Amino acid sequence: MKAIHADTKELLFSLTEASSVAFSQPLQLAEYVVLFVPAGKGVFHADFTTFTFSGPVLLFATPFQLLRLETKEEVPFSLLRFHGDFYCIEHHRAEVACNGLLFNNIYQQPFVQLSSAEARDFSQLIAQLQAEFKQPEPSGIVLKAYLQLLLAKSSAIKLKTLAAGQDGPPADEQMEQFRQLLDQHYLTLHKPADYAELLAVSPNHFTKKCNRYFGKSPSRLIQDRLVLEAKKQLHLTRKSVKEIAHALRFDDEFYFSRFFKKHTGVSPQTFRRRTGISIVADLSMQ
Repeated sequence: MKAIHADTKELLFSLTEASSVAFSQPLQLAEYVVLFVPAGKGVFHADFTTFTFSGPVLLFATPFQLLRLETKEEVPFSLLRFHGDFYCIEHHRAEVACNGLLFNNIYQQPFVQLSSAEARDFSQLIAQLQAEFKQPEPSGIVLKAYLQLLLAKSSAIKLKTLAAGQDGPPADEQMEQFRQLLDQHYLTLHKPADYAELLAVSPNHFTKKCNRYFGKSPSRLIQDRLVLEAKKQLHLTRKSVKEIAHALRFDDEFYFSRFFKKHTGVSPQTFRRRTGISIVADLSMQ
């Protein structure tokens, strides 16, 4: 069940029933991804981040992340894929605050744990989406409404678990300070030792705490923060690749392109072509 872009032939929105076998080998998808796993457990790999999951759970991924599911036995799930041209999460930020929460967040694990009651609600939503797709002419408006409801409910549950301190380790003031420092200085400070010095701790101690708290090394977080900003500018602006490279303080666009491809598997041009340029880019120019 899928909708195809009339002009570019890119996938716009799809809903399929699949299992962990389909994700047993690393793969990249050009769309935003939501996996609804009613039951079962395993390990979810998204780029270089890994974490264990146990259903019922929702798993999230952004375009061109390298994804893999590792399970001891076959785990079925519903797979939602949507293109930014079908539903722009940045444009709908006011209605559904999922950008930076469910997607495009380098600090948090991309999942939402569900209660039995919440899982039943999502099962019903999936069933309603399936029913609409089976119509002779599925309504894009109805499909978007169901997708928006699914994302809104997911965001609400995620925020609730974060507020209750149930999602991840207890808050660490020093690591939260590192998060703020990284968001402020990622363009100019590219070495873990730079941040260790700002935090007045040894580099070794800093690395250990960061790995425990975020599940990533400081080097990985620094790289991820730069890649995240590059993706934002490619998707949310009409700046040229050369202009983006300059804005991100790269010496030239060729070095930037090599850096981007090394960390995403695709060139900046391919990423922009496959994910599209958001409506937000044109609205910001008005």
